[in-house]
Amino acid sequence: MSEPRGPAEAGDGGRAGEHAPGAALAAARRAAGLTVGQVSARTRVREALIYAIERDDYSLCGGDFYARGHIRAIAREVGLDPDAMVQRYDDMRGGAPTPVRASAVFQADRPIKLRERRSPNWSMAMVVALAIVVVFGVVRVMGGSREVPTADVRKVSVPTGAAEGRGGAARAGDAAAARKAEAARKAERRKAKIVDLEVRADKPSFLSVRDADGRPVFSGTLSAGQSTSWKIRKGVRLVIGNAGAVFLQVNGKELGAPGPLGQTVQRTFNAPGFSPG
Repeated sequence: MSEPRGPAEAGDGGRAGEHAPGAALAAARRAAGLTVGQVSARTRVREALIYAIERDDYSLCGGDFYARGHIRAIAREVGLDPDAMVQRYDDMRGGAPTPVRASAVFQADRPIKLRERRSPNWSMAMVVALAIVVVFGVVRVMGGSREVPTADVRKVSVPTGAAEGRGGAARAGDAAAARKAEAARKAERRKAKIVDLEVRADKPSFLSVRDADGRPVFSGTLSAGQSTSWKIRKGVRLVIGNAGAVFLQVNGKELGAPGPLGQTVQRTFNAPGFSPG
C-alpha cells in the first residue's frame, strides 16, 4: 500500500506549503529509505501523527509545544536539522513564541534561612577540665594535706582519647549538621510546596519545563555541559528531547538520566505535600 503524500508533492497546489516542514520531513524519510512505521518505532511518535505532520496537519498534536517536539524527533531521525524544521513550523504559524523567564512564573514568598549548627568547642572543654584539676589540688593543699594523691588527680584529668578523637567528633558533628540542614530544606520545600529542579546536559538536548498549571517556564535546547535549575511551586512537567543526554536532580535527590539517548520522554514531579486536584 502506498503511503499518503504531502502537499508539496501534489503539483502546483502544494506551492503554498513548500516552506512548511511536513513535505521536507516526508522527502527526507523516503530518501533515507524509512517507512512511517520505522520512524514511529524509533521516535515513539504515533504513525497517525507522522502521516498528519507530513501533510502539515498539526491538529492531532495537542498544541504548538507538542508539535515542535514531534517535529524535532522526526527531523533528527531522518537526518534533518531539528532547529531548522522547527523554524519552518514557527514561520508557518506566525513566528516563534516569546520565551518566558522562570522569575516571571515563580517568586519565593520569603527567603529561606537555615540555622547554622556549630561544632562542639573541645579546646574550651579541655581548659575547663584543667582548671578544675588545678582548683582541686589547691584546695587539698590549703586544707592541710601534705601531699596530693596522684590517683585523685588522674581521675579528674582529661582523657588523652578526647584530644585524639576531637577531629573525628568534629567531622561527625559536621555530618550531623549537614543532615540537619538537608532536613530543614526538605521541611521548607514541603511547607512552601516547591519542586527544586536541576538539569545538567552532557550532550545537546531539547528541554521544555512547565509548572503544575501548564504555564511555560523554559523551552529551548541545552548545550553540552550546560546546567540550569529552577524552584517551581506545586509541581513541574518536563519534555526532554534526548533523554540519555541529561541528568536530573529533584529536591536534592539525584535521579540520573530519564531514558536512553535519542528518546523523547515526559516526566512530572509534584512538590512535597502537594496533591494535584
